[in-house]
Amino acid sequence: MTTKQINGNDLIQMGYKNGPSIGVALKINRKRNGFRRDEMLEQYKLVLECPEKYLDDALFAKLATSLIEENNTPSNTLIPLKKEVPHYEMYGESYIEEGAKEQMATAMKLPITVGGTLMPDAHAGYGLPIGGVLAVKNAVIPYGVGVDIGCRMALSVFDIPENYFKNNLGAFKTHLLENTRFGAGNGFTGQHRADHAVLENHAFGMNTLVADLKDRAWTQLGSSGGGNHFVEFGIIEFEKDDAATGVNAGRYLALLTHSGSRGLGATIAGHYTKLAKELCKLPYEAANLAWLDLDSEAGQEYWTAMNLAGDYASACHEVIHNKIIKAVGAEVLTKAENHHNFAWKEKWNNEDVIVHRKGATPAGLNVMGIIPGSMTAPGFLVRGKGTELSINSASHGAGRQMSRTAAIKNLSKKEMKEMLAANEVTLIGGGMDEAPLAYKDIRKVMSAQTGLVDVVASFEPKLVRMADDGSRED
Repeated sequence: MTTKQINGNDLIQMGYKNGPSIGVALKINRKRNGFRRDEMLEQYKLVLECPEKYLDDALFAKLATSLIEENNTPSNTLIPLKKEVPHYEMYGESYIEEGAKEQMATAMKLPITVGGTLMPDAHAGYGLPIGGVLAVKNAVIPYGVGVDIGCRMALSVFDIPENYFKNNLGAFKTHLLENTRFGAGNGFTGQHRADHAVLENHAFGMNTLVADLKDRAWTQLGSSGGGNHFVEFGIIEFEKDDAATGVNAGRYLALLTHSGSRGLGATIAGHYTKLAKELCKLPYEAANLAWLDLDSEAGQEYWTAMNLAGDYASACHEVIHNKIIKAVGAEVLTKAENHHNFAWKEKWNNEDVIVHRKGATPAGLNVMGIIPGSMTAPGFLVRGKGTELSINSASHGAGRQMSRTAAIKNLSKKEMKEMLAANEVTLIGGGMDEAPLAYKDIRKVMSAQTGLVDVVASFEPKLVRMADDGSRED
């Protein structure tokens, strides 16, 4: 049985202030020197009551010093932001709403920030805007990663010609219905549960929070979220032979999926965002950009949990693709996969940095990526150019030009049906919040980032499966 971990809330309830001392205490907790949890909590209480007694203590000296410094600092002190907004690049600036620019400006003023950029699909979110890329020093921002940790795209290209798909549309519709699950809480039970090596990941035992999520993660393995998440068949066109993928020029059937880490990622994001806000006090406008120092125990915990969620999201796509590949019974010519809503350790401008891509696609030199449009607009298989000004990034899609609420209120079902028919798209599920007109023009978005990626192939959605309730997990 896993012993419950000491966390920031335990220390706050004891009387510790929100501040650096909590981070120091949690880091010390890794050592413990044989103390049980209750004994460690008692030690923390004694140090808090009289830190001067512990200045020479081998285990608690750093905590005692931090508490003394903290006690000489006004309790309402906030971490100050930079006074001026450092320059950052914007691609397709005319397509980006002011709210996203304001959020990015705030992120650029964080004392840990060393660089940033906005993609042409950018729009306002929580903390870092969707389509925002932020490079920082030795820290990770949970809301800079996002709620749906490791959300990603995955593509499988089949050796099936376009006409065969069109002549057997009913069979392919059945393949989607029988092998997918969508929406909050949905998953598989009993013998229908999938198996995957990710379930043996040692990170599931890192603490009780994550350990308690394992059974739920198993149930949801191979399922998809709500909102803009989908599993779809479409026609992909390679205008010329592509040596890297090994695919010759032509039009082929392809399977494209978009989803993330489900309830596992959402719970991890919620927990560590709350903890970051307790440990990192920022002015009101920057509160959702609270970070965790990677030298702290909390920072290392989140980093491990984030990577687990990313691996789990990838496993979900692998399970979906393997099921449908088996059902279709075709040869796979090539596969591609990339994720967003994540943080990476990278070298940028000759510095070691943590790069947050919240709704942005990695586009390092020769790195493959997938940039979707909407249910009636094309998507693109791309190859990164490694542009440093963009922090080796590109857009993750077309980006919303209308909120979900506005789309439901202002767009008509009749208009949506006409657009689906005009583009020969069959939709299973999906709500008005995902109507094509809620999104920016993907062609304009792509034209704004020609310096970031090369287009390898274009993808036309034809049979689209989404959640029925319009629920949001992205």
